[in-house]
Amino acid sequence: MPRSVNAVASKARKKKVLKLAKGYFGRRKNVWTVAKNAVEKGLVYAYTGRKIKKRDYRSMWIVRINAAAREHDLTYSTLMDKIHKAGIEINRKTLADLAMNNPEAFKAIVDKVK
Repeated sequence: MPRSVNAVASKARKKKVLKLAKGYFGRRKNVWTVAKNAVEKGLVYAYTGRKIKKRDYRSMWIVRINAAAREHDLTYSTLMDKIHKAGIEINRKTLADLAMNNPEAFKAIVDKVK
């Protein structure tokens, strides 16, 4: 009995991977085995990159809040402690946005917690 290889499915699978490898340099874009490895590695980097992006944004917000807080003679940690003790529920993203784009509102929050 002849061997069944299901060429339709394997061709579609290769086509999908080679489409993802579009734009890669050299053999990574058109040789099946090389492209398959490059795409798998790229998808791993994409997954971890989505996690790292969240960390980077949070650290950027903290730096901005700290810089704005020091203009009002506070450090980041003391400001956040006083905000939590005052019962003001505001997240770091919003606080950093206020510090950058609306210094008057940020100053009002600092004055309220001082």
